Order: sequence, then structure tokens, then C-alpha cells
Amino acid sequence: MAVTGCLSKRLPLRYRRGMKAIQITSLDGPAAVELVDIASPTPGPGQVLIRVRAAGVSFPEVLQSRGLYQMKPELPFTPGSEIAGEVISAPDDSGLVAGDRVAALSLLGGFAEEVVAPASETFKLPDAISFEQGASIILNYGTAYFALIERGQLQAGESVLVHGAAGGVGTAAIQVAKAFGAGRVVAVTSTPEKGAVALEAGADEFVLADGFKDAVTANGKVDLVVDPVGGERFTDSLRCLDDDGRLLVIGFTAGEIPSVKVNRLLLNNVSVLGVGWGAYVLKRPGHIATEWAALEPFLADGTIRPVVGPSFPLADAAQALLTLDERRATGKVLLTP
Repeated sequence: MAVTGCLSKRLPLRYRRGMKAIQITSLDGPAAVELVDIASPTPGPGQVLIRVRAAGVSFPEVLQSRGLYQMKPELPFTPGSEIAGEVISAPDDSGLVAGDRVAALSLLGGFAEEVVAPASETFKLPDAISFEQGASIILNYGTAYFALIERGQLQAGESVLVHGAAGGVGTAAIQVAKAFGAGRVVAVTSTPEKGAVALEAGADEFVLADGFKDAVTANGKVDLVVDPVGGERFTDSLRCLDDDGRLLVIGFTAGEIPSVKVNRLLLNNVSVLGVGWGAYVLKRPGHIATEWAALEPFLADGTIRPVVGPSFPLADAAQALLTLDERRATGKVLLTP
């Protein structure tokens, strides 16, 4: 029976408001996501309701579309873990008010017109940062900071090699390395065009992925390698490390998970360090806020300026995911509801 007239005025807010959202309804890959009409979310205790202006698209969402990510919500669900937008409502003790420009880690639900996020993981954006840039910070720059500073113990003047250097994590790693005192930063990219993106992000030089080891070591070995790619590059990345060097394993966008012969570590006195940002911070409430506080001064003064990649309307979410899946993207891929 249809709800009409004065009865509709007495219905709770969640029944009277709706929104557009992208949902994963099957595990058939990025092309199978659907644009649907669903109820707007209702914030619970400690949650902020946010009007989404930009949502970051990351490799975990590609994996979720195939059921390959460790987080496996019941179907159907709305993906989208990081967003930027305007506060609609917030808890009184959160320090946030309606209209504040914020970035937030929602974990799910970000590919929509509205989303809820924990107040503890919602942060005011500096005036100089756009919504598109704001939706590019928490995952990529949090990962880069965790990798280089917390796990890699980057020291001033050290040299850094960055694989996948034109992508979202890669450009973030370049900028975090430079902001925190790295000397030489070498970008590894698949094409000269992507190399130009890496240089614009702040790298000192770029080399092409094909034959990168010889090109890098011709000018000296490096202290740290940032590797979100994996695959067949791994062994040559170890060969690029100087004594006491550290290889930071962030992901496997190449698809193949490499293995290491540990005698290489022993003979060359180098280390391979896992960088599982999500698993680490989700077990440690408040840790993301600590990372944000470390990055915020560099965001405010322009030292760190997120590289925004291709942007798609919500209805074209499948194309956004495929752009990432097919490794065609430079910078951060975004949806703009």
C-alpha cells in the first residue's frame, strides 16, 4: 500500500530520503557494478553524515568487485572507503559542524551522494585543498607516510626508488619522501608520459620499468624502495638497494605475488618490510589522526599537493574502476557525485 498524505510526514527521516549510489551486486568485476536508488544513511553514535563531493577510487574496490579483497561484505553493498565533502550533521563533541569541508575514511559507502563516517576519522580540510584533492589523501598519503616514515624509518638525505610512480600511491610516496627530507627520489614508470607525471609530482628523475635496475644503479644504489607493484620487478628492486637498504612491500598491482630468497637479504644486509596500512591502523584507534596531524602542515603550505587523476560521474563508476584495473590511470582516480 502506498504511503501518502499526512502519514508520510510522520515517517522517520531514513524512509523519506533517498540517494543515488553505486552497488556491487555480483562478483563479476568492475563492469558489473550498478547505479541504484537507496535510502540515505542515518548516522549512529559517534558518526558524521557527509554530503559527498568526491570519492577516491582505489585498488581494493577493484578487488571487492571480484570478491578478492579481505573485507567481504554481504551483497549487495556500496563500496567506497575515502571521501571528501561537506558535513550535514555531526556529534556535538566532534569539533565539526554542518558545512565544514572534510575528508573522511568511511571504509564502505563512499560511492554515493551521502555517507556516514566515524567522527574520529573525519578531518577538516585546509582551505588550499580542493574536495578532489581531499579525497586523495587518507589512503594514499597515509600509506606512503606509514611506509616511508613509520616502517621504513626514512632519514634525511636518503635516496628513494618509487615503483608505479605516476599512480595515486606512487605520487603520494614521492611527495611524502620529499616533504620528510629525502635526497634523491627516482620514479619508475611504464611510459615517458607517466614519467612526466612523476616529475611534476616532485621526483628528481624517472626511469622506465623495462631495465630499471641498470638505469637506477648507474647513478648509485638507493636506501629505500617503495613497491606497490610486485611481480617480476621484485628481485631487481632488491639489487637496487645499498647496504642497510629497505624494500617496502605495499601491494601487488602487477597481479603476481613475488617470493624472496632470503640469502639475498643476508649477503647484502637488506630488509624486506611489509606495509599493511589498513590492517595496522584499524587495530589502533586514533592512529590515522596521528598521521593526519603529521601531514597536515605540508598540505596547508602546499609542500604536499595530491595529484588528481581522471574524474568520473557516479554513473560511470565502472569506467573509473576499469581505468584503475587496466593501469591506465595517473594520479588519484575519483568519482564526483
